[in-house]
Amino acid sequence: MKILIIDDDVLIREYVERGLREEGHSVDGAETGAEGALMARLAAYDAIVLDLQLPDLNGYQVAELLRAEGQSTPILMLTARSGTESLVQGLEAGADDYLTKPFELLELKARLRALVRRGGAQRTEQVAVGALQLDRIRHRITLGEKALRLTPREYRLLEYFMLRPERVVSRSELLEKVWEIHFDPQSNIVDAHVTRLRQKLHAETEAPRIATVRGFGFMLTTEQPVEADAEAH
Repeated sequence: MKILIIDDDVLIREYVERGLREEGHSVDGAETGAEGALMARLAAYDAIVLDLQLPDLNGYQVAELLRAEGQSTPILMLTARSGTESLVQGLEAGADDYLTKPFELLELKARLRALVRRGGAQRTEQVAVGALQLDRIRHRITLGEKALRLTPREYRLLEYFMLRPERVVSRSELLEKVWEIHFDPQSNIVDAHVTRLRQKLHAETEAPRIATVRGFGFMLTTEQPVEADAEAH
């Protein structure tokens, strides 16, 4: 990946740059918001790591500027602040994700990979599929007033389905996007997790259904299965 880091803290910037370069990524750095915005205009980056506190424009302003210009590059915002209000303000300004300092480099790398996979400037914080509600800020999925109790993997799996309702998703796609590793497509790991998730969903009569589309994969749908065996396996 080609990544731009905008942070006036030299130690943090060099720490992140070094860690990303060790994985083979191309990294550019900027010390000010204005410099970073200019670099984002001149080159195509896969992701931007943007500090909130900068000596000229702050991170909110830089994100708003880039989005107003039509930039869709995923933005990971760094901040020493905590709290939902600051988080929401950053997301509303155009950031795609938020990481509070101090942070682990492994987490930053994982968040960047996730952002690049799903693309930037497209993140919807509240998603609904039928009676199912997804809150991507608080990582909660509810059915009506009832919160679903899911494992972290089940949450990520259902989130992926909910962002693609009524669309067939293959096992290979789920392995790559949800598990982040290219497993053998013959592995039953996807089927096992889908089965457990389906049991939790289908225990609620008003919940959308996860249908098996034979030979292709799975689909989250609010419609009744066309085939009698559409939910087999």
